Amino acid sequence: MTFLSFLRTNWLFLLAGVLLSFSSSYGQTFFIALFSDQIRAELSLTHGQWGGLYTIATSASAALMLWAGALTDRFRIRRLAGFVMAGLALACVAMAGVASVPMLVLTIFALRFFGQGMMSQLSTVAMARWFVATRGRALSIAAMGFALGQAVLPISFVALAEIAPWRWLWVLAAGLVLIALPVVQRLLRAERTPQSFTDAEVSAGIGGRHWTRGEMLRHPLFWCLVPLLLGPPAWGTVLWFQQVELVAEKGWTLAGFVALLPLFTAVTVAVTLTSGLAIDRFGPMRMLRLFLFPFAAAFALMAWAPSLGAAALALVVMALGQGMAGTVVSAFWAEVYGTRFIGAIKAVNAAIMVLGSALGPGISGALLDRGIGMEVQFIAFAIYFVVAAALAWGALALFARPARVPSSGPA
Repeated sequence: MTFLSFLRTNWLFLLAGVLLSFSSSYGQTFFIALFSDQIRAELSLTHGQWGGLYTIATSASAALMLWAGALTDRFRIRRLAGFVMAGLALACVAMAGVASVPMLVLTIFALRFFGQGMMSQLSTVAMARWFVATRGRALSIAAMGFALGQAVLPISFVALAEIAPWRWLWVLAAGLVLIALPVVQRLLRAERTPQSFTDAEVSAGIGGRHWTRGEMLRHPLFWCLVPLLLGPPAWGTVLWFQQVELVAEKGWTLAGFVALLPLFTAVTVAVTLTSGLAIDRFGPMRMLRLFLFPFAAAFALMAWAPSLGAAALALVVMALGQGMAGTVVSAFWAEVYGTRFIGAIKAVNAAIMVLGSALGPGISGALLDRGIGMEVQFIAFAIYFVVAAALAWGALALFARPARVPSSGPA
């Protein structure tokens, strides 16, 4: 099946995946961080306090994801999407009216849980379950929503902030979620029966069987991969969460920095589509060995960057890793552990992702309060990625050789 034929045949489901991932943006750190200065000013928070509150709220949402993410094994995506998107819209409205620290914590919790957590879960689980031989392509197309949100929303909302109060921008975000809701419901009206329910043997994992979440957690491969899974959300989140601090330290402007995001997105999109095709051809385990190295190089470059031009180069290199991250990791779970319990298994990954995005801002904020700037932090992050990649490489070679994994089968 050619790429265009694949799009024509499956465009309803693919577009639904794109809209779900795009709508997750309002709970993603890169969007919330656009308002960090206003939030800290109105509630009199230091960098460390703001980062600590963000960590607490996000960690709580990660814990809830372990239970809620498994609901995708029991209910159709269309049914869950209505509840999740309504919750996300309410969270955006709550942010528009936040007036105290306890309310801020609850609101961040809701934004992270419904936005980054559940919206991302719905998009990736749907693609992993609905597609088998073309899973890589499906995941890469659905991930366009993440890239599109990161390209369009920051520069748009920074521009809107010049003419509208920041609280009203959160009302606008709620409205955009509600506009997308009926569209997603319409696209999923003819939602197909999950393939993992109708043909369980087609997409089994290692050993020709479907692993439960408990079996996965008792196997050493998973624990060796935890640093790899934590790295991109933890330290990648810091880049966007501390973008205001970064540009101040470097002497750049926020408008100039966010203007680089379309370039970052363009490269991410190109790599995402390419990685999807590569996954279908070579398998996700080979790809998993590689995708952390661009993150290491990018943080080293960003630490050195003396100008926005050098920052653009760092973002291009980071886009290489970002473009592979969503598709490679999502395809990895289905390939290694099977699809029958993919919702529960993917919920662990979602919880790790959310937990990483909680730890990163908290650690970074505490370091800033102690006078450790972004350049030093970025060097430390680069070293972390190299170590995590080496650990993952060894674990995959020892526990999950590609030859031991069955063929995916037809779409």
